[in-house]
Amino acid sequence: MLETETKKPDYVSYSSIKDWKFCPHYYKITRIDKVAAGRESIHTAFGKALHSTNERIFKQEKEGSFDYPKDFSTNFTKEISSLPKEIREAISEKDLADFEQQGRELAELIHPAANQYFGEFECFSAEEDLLEEIEEYKVDDYKYKGYIDLVLKTKDGKYHIIDWKTCSWGWEPQKKNDAMVTYQLTYYKHFFAKKHNVPLDKIETHFGLLKRTAKKDKVELFRVSSGDKKISNALKLLQECVHNVDHERFVKNKLSCSTCVFRKTQHCP
Repeated sequence: MLETETKKPDYVSYSSIKDWKFCPHYYKITRIDKVAAGRESIHTAFGKALHSTNERIFKQEKEGSFDYPKDFSTNFTKEISSLPKEIREAISEKDLADFEQQGRELAELIHPAANQYFGEFECFSAEEDLLEEIEEYKVDDYKYKGYIDLVLKTKDGKYHIIDWKTCSWGWEPQKKNDAMVTYQLTYYKHFFAKKHNVPLDKIETHFGLLKRTAKKDKVELFRVSSGDKKISNALKLLQECVHNVDHERFVKNKLSCSTCVFRKTQHCP
């Protein structure tokens, strides 16, 4: 856990809202005091590599216009080499080989799965940046910051926001319907609509699960609904987060202590 300079953020993102919801004091430790929570691993390297390959897959004009598995291998090697030395040295050769093979297999399945799920589509954007004014709560220069993995546009004129999630075998129904998990897509829908002046009823949101160890349905796309009520609830949580961060209120959420990496450390005795 490394410390750097203390600086209050000038933006809010889905991940920072999730951290604040988990525990405001955890938010302070990681987002303001800049203490790393030790999240890097072969799993994060795998996810970043596959996201990079996905971006290139959908930006190509023609399916199969480059070697998807090879592209993943190149990205995976790069991401593994960027991990801290102590983490790299703890990864077994078997795990490296298994993860690389799993990623190569997934890379070939992604575009066909999207074709089957959406039908005919065009790529509107991949890895699109969001940095939008928070009109619902104006304070200083706070903005909403996000990165949308993929936006596809179908023949019916609808925009489809997709967020890719790498996992082992899939998600339980409880996680698929968890409000905090799905708020990520709710925020993306809200701020994408504002950025491009697109009516909300023309935007649909989806998660795409990329499953390393599943025996079937290794790429699973499913829709997540975000109606007016859900958007309102998500924005209310955003407002609470920004208000409390702006006023430097970082009260511990003791209900989260049992799963917090900072429990009983110098950062949270």
